[in-house]
Parts: sequence; C-alpha cells; structure tokens
Amino acid sequence: MRFDPHFTPTSRSWLNPVECWFREIADKRIRRGAFRSVKELIATIEDHIEKHNDNPQSFAWTVKADAIL
Repeated sequence: MRFDPHFTPTSRSWLNPVECWFREIADKRIRRGAFRSVKELIATIEDHIEKHNDNPQSFAWTVKADAIL
C-alpha cells in the first residue's frame, strides 16, 4: 500500500499539549529575546528544552469527557 491512512480526531484535543508547549517557548524565551543569528535562536530553544527536561511534568486532563462531548 502506498499510503497509510491515519485517523485525526476532529477536536484535535491530542494537539493541545503540543500547542501549549510551543506557546510556552514562544512566550518565555523567543518573544523576550533579541537574536543576532539563527544559531543563537536555536541555542536558546535548545537551552529551554534542556531546562524543561530537568523537571518534566505529566500532562493531566482537567475536563471531563461529558463536557467535551
């Protein structure tokens, strides 16, 4: 088979944690900084990832399924 079909939920709730994580990087590191080069930007992002991984936290859903449906 040439193509592999993948189911994507219509609510995209599985993307919310990813979107929140990218928003955190943007709000806390990228928007506050001034970068002279792409290498400096990449170093800042990698530094943020390292600090984030020093104290990882699990994502916990706070909404009941009935409220979503």
